[in-house]
Amino acid sequence: MPDIILYDIPQKNAEVNIWMAFPAMASFGMSSLGYMSIVKRLDSRKDYYVEKIFTDTQNTKLKPEDVDIMGFSVSFEIDFLGIFKILENFNIPFKSSQRDSSYPIIFGGGPVLTANPEPYCEFFDFIIIGDAEDLDTEIIDVIKKNKNLTKNQKLAELSKVKGIYVPSLTKYEPDKGVVALNGEPYTVEKISSPLCECITTPVLSEKSFFANTYVIEIVRGCPQRCGFCLASYLNLPSRYCEIDKIIEKIDEGLKYTNKIALLGALITAHPEFEKICDYILKRKQSDITDLELSVSSLRADSISPLIIKTLVECGQKHSTIAIEAGSDRLRKVINKNLTEAQIFDTVNIAQQNGLKGLKIYAMIGLPTETQEDIEAFVKLAKKLKSEFKAFEFTFSFATFVPKSHTPFQFCARENIKTLETKYEYLKKEFHKIGVKIRTSSVKWDYWQALLSRGDRRLADYLIAVYKNGGNLGAFKQSYNEIKKSCNLPASDFYALEKKELNNILPWDFIKITPEKQALIKEYQRLLNNCEKM
Repeated sequence: MPDIILYDIPQKNAEVNIWMAFPAMASFGMSSLGYMSIVKRLDSRKDYYVEKIFTDTQNTKLKPEDVDIMGFSVSFEIDFLGIFKILENFNIPFKSSQRDSSYPIIFGGGPVLTANPEPYCEFFDFIIIGDAEDLDTEIIDVIKKNKNLTKNQKLAELSKVKGIYVPSLTKYEPDKGVVALNGEPYTVEKISSPLCECITTPVLSEKSFFANTYVIEIVRGCPQRCGFCLASYLNLPSRYCEIDKIIEKIDEGLKYTNKIALLGALITAHPEFEKICDYILKRKQSDITDLELSVSSLRADSISPLIIKTLVECGQKHSTIAIEAGSDRLRKVINKNLTEAQIFDTVNIAQQNGLKGLKIYAMIGLPTETQEDIEAFVKLAKKLKSEFKAFEFTFSFATFVPKSHTPFQFCARENIKTLETKYEYLKKEFHKIGVKIRTSSVKWDYWQALLSRGDRRLADYLIAVYKNGGNLGAFKQSYNEIKKSCNLPASDFYALEKKELNNILPWDFIKITPEKQALIKEYQRLLNNCEKM
């Protein structure tokens, strides 16, 4: 079955040739709502010619020398491996400083680059800080208007656009952070879209990881503000699509497919989420009996019988909630305002209304965590298993990774041995009580933490990781190989060490709400919660 394109592509009279790249296979890229929505907006212009590029792209109509501008959507720290693979496939040098005007202008955007672009900044000519919805066509028009200028002249023009970071106009000094080339302070203001329109799937494809699924973003950000959560703090303020527009998009999607997905960091935070569910349930019961609905993680303290009934009738047997910590004490410290009683109420509602099981997201290594907090996970799982005998539980654990622009960006991270010991304990105890458990790789989480709080001194290290195979072993091997030549600190400096509140952090030049002083106050407030108990 051919792809179904859900937008109008005008007859092209292209003045700008664009490659939009996603640093993974096409099946994943076609499932990325953010990436595909940018493709749609650019492809809707008659004066732009756009090609989608993935790591498994074999043939292109354009050659690199014909491309004016090339963009990458970056969602995960490890995406740099896919970026390098694509650049290598087209014989494009990795670093901006190695590319003259015969190569495309190359930019990046997405949550990883907005949060902390510094480990990756030498690979891009410019970086979008924030949401791209209101910027992408403005950027391309700058390129279009200035096609005859040199690369450096084009970048100078782009630097005038709000939300655009041009790394070559800056330098990094460990004691000062990112500054202008003349040593003066340098800032870039993050751009936030008002989310006036629902972002929806522009192309339905059987080749997509979520085959033929019409995805609707109904919420951006999360009002809970857990102290560790980048998705919450990076997307403040939380924004919600109007219910009338959501219903309009549901109806539009159902013209082409029976599979609908609702997207958002916390979709149940939408003030009219029950009305949305009620509408979908009525469509299911009236005219689209095979309607399938999938949703992202639910909020445990806001699940209702109607929400669960809608999910069950639309084909879901399992859903997901996040409790993060094992004890009420630690959940209060991290600002996860969820009690054990509410967790049990949630499971009861889920079981009573037809769900067969829940995946429970949890985390270890959080600030102030004690052995009692780890044991609390076991006690909770045991009590849940005892009270809800026919219900399936899977606990999915990750380890705490300090993220920029969150209150816990300053926090230390526990070492690999300590975290692995905690995992071993949990696996053993969960096996005894017969509850499924999945755990992340502590070693990979360590390198993710390094990238999360890294600076631009890591550029050559990332290239070495790629050239050494890009696997987990390559991360440690490459750091040892390149540490001395690149004058890098010990890897624990980035990944584990506590940051003093007055430290200059690599991402401090990004102007974002809340600003650093507000994050410091929130960090102190949350840790005070521990001292008061």
